[in-house]
Amino acid sequence: MEVTHKGTALEAGVAATRYWHTLDDGRVMCDVCPRACKLHEGQQGLCFVRANRDGKIVLTSYGRSSGYCVDPIEKKPLNHFLPGTPVLSFGTAGCNLACKFCQNWDISKSREYDTLADSASPETIATVAARLNCRSIAFTYNDPVIFMEYAMDTAVACRAHNIKTVAVTAGYICDEPRREFFSYIDAANIDLKAFSEKFYWKITGAHLQPVLETLVYLKQETDVWFELTTLLIPGENDSEAELEAMTQWVVENLGPDIPMHFTAFHPDWKMQDTPATPPETLTLARAIALKNGVHYAYTGNVIDKAGSSTYCHACGGILIGRLQYTLSEWNLDANGCCRHCGSHCSGVFDSEPGSWGARRLPVRLEDIAPPA
Repeated sequence: MEVTHKGTALEAGVAATRYWHTLDDGRVMCDVCPRACKLHEGQQGLCFVRANRDGKIVLTSYGRSSGYCVDPIEKKPLNHFLPGTPVLSFGTAGCNLACKFCQNWDISKSREYDTLADSASPETIATVAARLNCRSIAFTYNDPVIFMEYAMDTAVACRAHNIKTVAVTAGYICDEPRREFFSYIDAANIDLKAFSEKFYWKITGAHLQPVLETLVYLKQETDVWFELTTLLIPGENDSEAELEAMTQWVVENLGPDIPMHFTAFHPDWKMQDTPATPPETLTLARAIALKNGVHYAYTGNVIDKAGSSTYCHACGGILIGRLQYTLSEWNLDANGCCRHCGSHCSGVFDSEPGSWGARRLPVRLEDIAPPA
């Protein structure tokens, strides 16, 4: 079903929103995510970019984005969505989680970044992506649910160029906005940060259950292709018991075909005294996932061809060889089936792999699509 959206711009960088309501005491409560920020006039939510102005919640980062770069789609990471193709990546400012380990903290924790970022309309982003021959764009670096109006308008502009839309998100969003937001999204990587409420509250300032609800919604009620990523932090979310519980829940509730990525932590932001993740931990996590029935399990942030390649869940033959985002072997036929045994590999595939490789190409929008 084709969907369209058009944000209402109030002034440069500011757009009207609709997920909020007025409280009896005069404050306005934001209904986008489970934080339910209750704001007096002039206040911003924890995300920094949704604010109470004149008794209404507005988005203050509309059309303000930065960090434009063409990446391999595998970097999102998405291993089963148009492998080998280029994706135009960008973000805005702020975040609705407070992860102590944030590796994009200069963007997600910034209170000024939105005023310093580039100005880019949805149409400009779509034009640039098309001219660079990108198959998709990705809302990434910070969570797109907090700038959903801008993201949805950009998705509409991209569809006119047959460009897909990818959301890299923690999935921390309420039911009604969740349904609208994901109706514009073709693929997503959901950050399942751990599988314990203790971790979510202590380390991210959020809760686990809303994220699980997002995952079940995506699986049961949408056609969005999605994959999961868990950053394994030593001593926090990497125990065998937690990995067993997480992977069993995924298979039971989402099915065996949802890819899982286990990635290595490196000290950052407020957890610089925590050691980096040993490669052995990632290997163990992948083994636990496969043992519990996950068909496609990967390691990330390490050099590991075995852990980053795709294998047939039926015969064990290699389907897609990968090393540091570069593809090698390709043993899928035109229908996405294993050339060894004919079993289907879940995902969204072209008949041939893309050839973008591991390149990272920073982009200045004005060089590609000069302002009118």
